[in-house]
Amino acid sequence: MKVSTKGRYGLRALVDLTVSTIDAPVPLADIAGRQNISLNYLEQVFGQLRRAGIVRSIKGSGGGYRLAKDARQITVKEVLEALEGPFSIAEDSGNPADPLQRAIRHLVWDEIDRQVNSLLEEKTLDDLAKEYEKSRQDGMMYYI
Repeated sequence: MKVSTKGRYGLRALVDLTVSTIDAPVPLADIAGRQNISLNYLEQVFGQLRRAGIVRSIKGSGGGYRLAKDARQITVKEVLEALEGPFSIAEDSGNPADPLQRAIRHLVWDEIDRQVNSLLEEKTLDDLAKEYEKSRQDGMMYYI
């Protein structure tokens, strides 16, 4: 699976939201400006994130977005699945009765899926936000 622009921009925007949230909701236009992402595109991404229960929107003046739960509880896997769908390195194709295809699927593709999904479940928005803050303090630039 290749992570699309939607997945990459979604993670960037959520990390920005995580480090930018103090007490007030963050306007999407602020995130779009800081991250150099189209506001219209970000609105679509955040619509999906809202429907998935990752963010919530606050209407009216002083409105914007907040995380729907603590950043330590939102995994990278949850975000990417909300935006991209379930992760799988290889589509399930071919004859399931073919022993060679079953062996390859079991020993290679399924194992890659397990390892990647484990990593994505392990990393949270809080982890990404801390790494981002550390890199900003160190003067390093990370691109997501």
